[in-house]
Amino acid sequence: MNIEVLENPDVQLVSFLDEKIAEFNWARWEVSERKALAVKLSDENGEVIAGAAGRTFGDWLMINTIWVAESLRGQNIGSKLLAKIELAAQARGCNKALLDTLNFQAMPFYEKQGYQVQWTQQGYPKTGCKYYMVKQLSSHS
Repeated sequence: MNIEVLENPDVQLVSFLDEKIAEFNWARWEVSERKALAVKLSDENGEVIAGAAGRTFGDWLMINTIWVAESLRGQNIGSKLLAKIELAAQARGCNKALLDTLNFQAMPFYEKQGYQVQWTQQGYPKTGCKYYMVKQLSSHS
């Protein structure tokens, strides 16, 4: 048996491994689908100037990304994007949301939106930390 170390693995190999573990997981997981979900704000030229993306599965919305163009920050656009993607997830039957954020990113912003830190990974990636945050979604949010 020869286990090779690949310092720069092929994208195909990584995709193959991801697909194989996904097949294994889906055969055993209690939900049968994960669906992508996103919201976006475009300017008058159709350029995306803000947006949020994630996926829904079971009771959960998992938020991967929220981005607002530098020139628009501080104008409540992030909270509007978050509210809109949460509502869309609730329409799919989700009642909880999950995200993670780094210490130099937006933890206080998410706290203001009702997210609570469930776990903090210290020393990430070296001297920083990563916050894992959850919010209970209600039909009134």
